[in-house]
Amino acid sequence: MGAIPDDFGSAQPLPIAGRSAEEWAMTHDTPLFVYDLDIVRARITALRAVLPGIDLHYAIKANPLPAMVAAVGSMVDGLDVASGGELAVALDMKPGQAISFAGPGKKDWELEAAIRAGATINLESPGECVRALAAGERLGITPRLAVRVNPDFELRGSGMKMGGRASPFGIDAAEAPGVVAMLRAAGADWRGWHIFAGSQSLDTAGIIETQAATVALAAQLSATVGATPPLVNLGGGFGIPYFSGDRGIDLPAIGGALASVLGERPEPLANTRFAIELGRYMVGECGVYLTRVIERKESRGETFLVVDGGMHHQLAASGNFGTVIKRNYPVAVATARAGAPSETVSVVGCLCTPLDRLADRVTLPIAGPGDVIAVFMAGAYGLSASPHGFLGHPVPAEVVANQPGQTPSASFLT
Repeated sequence: MGAIPDDFGSAQPLPIAGRSAEEWAMTHDTPLFVYDLDIVRARITALRAVLPGIDLHYAIKANPLPAMVAAVGSMVDGLDVASGGELAVALDMKPGQAISFAGPGKKDWELEAAIRAGATINLESPGECVRALAAGERLGITPRLAVRVNPDFELRGSGMKMGGRASPFGIDAAEAPGVVAMLRAAGADWRGWHIFAGSQSLDTAGIIETQAATVALAAQLSATVGATPPLVNLGGGFGIPYFSGDRGIDLPAIGGALASVLGERPEPLANTRFAIELGRYMVGECGVYLTRVIERKESRGETFLVVDGGMHHQLAASGNFGTVIKRNYPVAVATARAGAPSETVSVVGCLCTPLDRLADRVTLPIAGPGDVIAVFMAGAYGLSASPHGFLGHPVPAEVVANQPGQTPSASFLT
C-alpha cells in the first residue's frame, strides 16, 4: 500500500479540503469523489516556477468534470481534448484557438466541429489530413492543423508507451514532413508538431532525455519542411507515485534541463513556442474517493470490508485499468481515530465479480459498518475511466472544493 499523499497529512480522522471525510460523506452520501483545488493550484504554481516561458496545457481526459475543467482551464494556457464531447466541454471554458484536438479515429463531424471552433487538429494519419482538408473546403474555413508525430524513441519508464513502435497514434516521423507539405500546399494553417512519446513516467532522467530528443526531432523535421513551426507540443509523461516504493519526479531538474535545451535550440525552432501537455500530474493527487463500509465479512480466515463503491467508479484502483500486476493504491479508514488497533483486511466493492477489489490484504485500523474508506490518487482517470453503468448502481457525486471565492468548507457539485 502506498503512502497517503503529503497534501492530506497524518491527522485522524482524515481531513479533506478543510472538512472531515465523514462530513463530506454525510453531506453528499457515498460513494463520492472529492477534489481539492488547492492541491491542483499548488501543482500548477510549481510547474510555472520551473518551466518559465513554456505553455501549460491540461489534457482533460484525465478528469473531464466540467467544474474541474473550468477551474483548471483558468490556470493554464490551453486545453487538449480527444473527442467531440470533450471539445464541447472545453469550448465552454476557452476559445477555440486555445484548444487542440488529438486522438485517432476522429469522425468527419468532429473534424468539422473543431474547424468551426478554430481549434487546432493534431493529425494522426495522412488520411485524416485529407479528410480535414476536405472538411475545411466544405465549410469554407481554413483549418488549423498540426501533425502528431510517432517518434522513433519512447519515454523510458513510461506506464503507457506512445512512441518508438508501430502505433495508431501519430504519423511516423519519416512520413511527417510529407503530410505537412500536403496541408501547406492546400492552404491550411500549419500550427506545428505534437510529439508524445509516453505517459506516467517516474524516471526523471528518462523524461529529461526524451524532452531533449523531442526538441531535436522537431528541429530536424522543421528543417526538412523548410518552415518554423508556431508551436511544438512536447507531450507530457510526468508520472505520480501511486504505489509503495514509488518516488516522485524531480521537477526542478526537469525544468532546468529543458531550459538548457531550449536555450541552445537549433535555428528552425528559434521563434517557436513550446507547450507541455499534462493531465494526471496536475489533478491526479487532488482527488479522494470515499466509500462507506456496508458489511464486515469473515471467510476462511480472511476479513473483507464490503463497501458501497467499487471498480465501477475506480477501475484503476482495482488494478483493472492496464495494470499487469495488482498493486494497492494508498487507502485509509477515513473515520479511524488515532491509535486505533489495526488488522489485515481486503476492501471489496458491491459488484458481482471477484475483480471488484479496491485494496488487497492491507493493514488498516479495525473498521466495520458505517466507517468510511478513502482511496487516494483519485483525481485522474477515476469515474470517467470506469464502467459506472455496470449493474445499474447510481453515479456517485463529484465535489470540487476550494474554488476561488469559496471558504475551505464550500463545494461545487455536478
